[in-house]
Amino acid sequence: MLSITVIVVIVAAVSGLVNVKTEEQQLLNTMILGADQLSKGITSATWHAMLDDHREAAYEVMQTIALKQGIDRIRMFNRAGQVMFSTNQEDRQASIDPLNLPFRVHTIPGADGRRRLEMFTPIYNERSCSQAECHAHPAGVKVLGVLDLALSLESVDQEVASMKFRVLLVTGVEIALMSLFIIYFTRRFLSRPIEKLIEGTKAVSQMELDQPLNIVGSSEELDELARSFDVMRDRLRTALGEINQFTQNLETKVEDRTQQLKAAHQKLMQSDRLASLGQLSASVAHEINNPIAGVLNLSMLLQRMLKEDGVPPHRIEEFRKYLSQVTNETARVGRIVSDLLAFSRRSKPQRAPADLNRIVKTTLSLAQHKMKLSNVTVETNLREDLPAVACDQSQIQQVVLNLLLNAAEATQSKLERRVAVSTATVDGMVWLTVADNGEGILPENMAKIFHPFFTTKSEGKGVGLGLAVSYGIIEAHGGDIEVQSKVGQGATFTVSLPIEQPPQRSELPLPELARKE
Repeated sequence: MLSITVIVVIVAAVSGLVNVKTEEQQLLNTMILGADQLSKGITSATWHAMLDDHREAAYEVMQTIALKQGIDRIRMFNRAGQVMFSTNQEDRQASIDPLNLPFRVHTIPGADGRRRLEMFTPIYNERSCSQAECHAHPAGVKVLGVLDLALSLESVDQEVASMKFRVLLVTGVEIALMSLFIIYFTRRFLSRPIEKLIEGTKAVSQMELDQPLNIVGSSEELDELARSFDVMRDRLRTALGEINQFTQNLETKVEDRTQQLKAAHQKLMQSDRLASLGQLSASVAHEINNPIAGVLNLSMLLQRMLKEDGVPPHRIEEFRKYLSQVTNETARVGRIVSDLLAFSRRSKPQRAPADLNRIVKTTLSLAQHKMKLSNVTVETNLREDLPAVACDQSQIQQVVLNLLLNAAEATQSKLERRVAVSTATVDGMVWLTVADNGEGILPENMAKIFHPFFTTKSEGKGVGLGLAVSYGIIEAHGGDIEVQSKVGQGATFTVSLPIEQPPQRSELPLPELARKE
């Protein structure tokens, strides 16, 4: 609108200026025509007086004409360019070259600032004049003098000023009217439809796809644009509905798959727990068998010592000693069975502050006999002031047992079999390190050791669930498990658990387990 208005203003201004200049030139041409006619009339009026050599009569005629309104002065020059007569006494000393006038008509400013039109009319040597007895002008002289007529342009200037005012007023009115029409029609047929289009695009950007554009009767182009926009909006709404439906179906499928993976993960954990429990069977059997055998022997001795009349007085102290040993051995069996039940019990994860050192010691007590049978030396370096960690003790005990058994089995080829267990705190985390001096892990297997069912053990020795389940347990506790190994020198597994209570997870790290599968 601003650009069109500026163009209209420029066109109207140029048009008004051209009109003013044209009218001014026409007025000036009219003045020139009148001056020419007046000059010819003066020469005609003085012709007979000059022919009869009555100069005074001719001068009186010119003096009388000069008194008319609009005539500033009348001068007559002779052939030599000298002033012969002038109605203005001050101009009688001027001189011109009547034979070489640079112009015949021109406008000059007066002393009072007003313009005037000055016209030079040559007085030619006519035939009647050259043959008259009173004149001594030969026929070869063509110009006898010049008549100078000066007319005031005050009326013309006033008319031009009035005309400029009228043109300026008319131009201003035209510009105002045209601007109003431009603004109205632009707002009516362009701005408002575009504003509605902008509102429509904003609604689409906010996913409000149920509001059609109400643009009718503005112009064919904008109507077509509005129709195209509505078609796009309808198609986008349809596509969005399909995407939402697909998303809902996908979420349902993901939820179902998540539940399946969760159940599979629970089964994997239980399977690993049962596998570890099977490996502990023989060790626990030996651990229970020794105190039971001792109890059996002690009970047989007690039966022999017990007579019909009771225990002989001299053997009461010995009887008490044997009875105390029976109590101790029975308590030992109870502790072993209690630890075994705690390990094998399947329950929901319940995190509570726990002493990692105590979990390690309890697990070592379960695997102690197996380690002795395998000639594995277990070295411990447990930090005494270890802070408590928020964890499920049963699950962490399973992780520790898996790492211990794996470390013991990795040292089978070594004459001196060693497993080192240590705890520490680093950067707000509690670390558990299990290192062995076994054969180590091949580089090509490093990326696969935490995959379910991956194992390097011989057939029947394992199913490859221990490390996968351990990884899932540590991840669920907000921790991490790393491994470093050199072939022929052993491997070191480092488990890190946060000291602070981590956010309770609603489900196990199934995406990670799915990635491993």
